[in-house]
Amino acid sequence: MNQQQYEELYGRWKDRDIYHNFWTEDLATEYGMSSTEALRSALRRFRKTGKVVNKGAKILLFDIETSPINALVWGIWEQNINIEAILQDWHTVSWSAKWLFDDKIVSDVLTSEEAVNHDDKRIVESIWKLLNQADITVAHNGDKFDHKMLNTRFLVHGLPPLSHYKSVDTLVVAKSSFRFTSNSLAYINQYLGIPEKTKTTFDLWKKAFFGDKEALDTMKTYNENDVFILEELFLKLRPFIKNFPNMNLYTEENTTVCRNCASTDLKWSGYYYTNVNRYKGWRCNSCGAIGRDRHTDVEKEKRETIVV
Repeated sequence: MNQQQYEELYGRWKDRDIYHNFWTEDLATEYGMSSTEALRSALRRFRKTGKVVNKGAKILLFDIETSPINALVWGIWEQNINIEAILQDWHTVSWSAKWLFDDKIVSDVLTSEEAVNHDDKRIVESIWKLLNQADITVAHNGDKFDHKMLNTRFLVHGLPPLSHYKSVDTLVVAKSSFRFTSNSLAYINQYLGIPEKTKTTFDLWKKAFFGDKEALDTMKTYNENDVFILEELFLKLRPFIKNFPNMNLYTEENTTVCRNCASTDLKWSGYYYTNVNRYKGWRCNSCGAIGRDRHTDVEKEKRETIVV
């Protein structure tokens, strides 16, 4: 692909002409790319070098897979399982993660021997080291599941709490700002026409639980795809996240940037009103987020006349 084709491709991506289908084989062929992954890589490069930027904050997207609980039960309907019936409690099977806009997905999975012995110490330590580097983490249902599950295993294996980080949960965003028929990652991505989850069955978890190597390898691949599609969803939702960590605080430059994506391409227009003040509003031309100035543009004399 030559420079002219790169510029054309970026222009089409920026105008959202190919946003929803940039991973198709037809588009890869059109631009002479050998694979759809190469095309994904090219577009991620555009996000880094074009108007959509990622400066300052270290944003880590991640996902974990855990084993089922092995227990003796008397039936399958409305069971209240006593803890004495548990033969083997759950453990971590695999994890996958990637830094925002990075081409590389990193992951770890149990070996067959570790799975048989239900020993997840090695992979729990490896994800602790990675998460401990992040300023911001992104996960789907991360607040109630991934982080709590990992904290439990951190405690079991004698690991300390992670360094200070901010958690962004795309499930929380989906529930608070939208009304999807289902808030699952699989459904939302399908609904939005962006890359979807790899289809699988519970049989995969059963085989992985008992140490089947092929199943464990498949689990790793499944896990990695979840992180890739999570990034696509996160980028779609990011403009709507009202409490997203302020990117201004993660940049060293004394320049006004979009609070959600750190772009300097802001269009100042309109006003934001409170009961007693007015602020200039802005929209980010890169990600689409909106915001306002911190300082009112109402003169002091005018403010003194305002009553409540």
